[in-house]
Amino acid sequence: MLRNAMEPWHLVVLLVVCLLVFGSKKLPDMARSLGKSARILKSEAKAMRAEDQTPSTEVTPR
Repeated sequence: MLRNAMEPWHLVVLLVVCLLVFGSKKLPDMARSLGKSARILKSEAKAMRAEDQTPSTEVTPR
């Protein structure tokens, strides 16, 4: 059932619908903001991984 979920013509139909709904003027702005969000998410995930890998210097009370 889900084996052929995304075929190339599905992407074409999706792009045409987005163009009709949002218009050609808003699409570049939306793509730019999506790219910025992806970069922020990637940098935050990298920072969290780096934070988890560094040894903790805190002293825990006994």
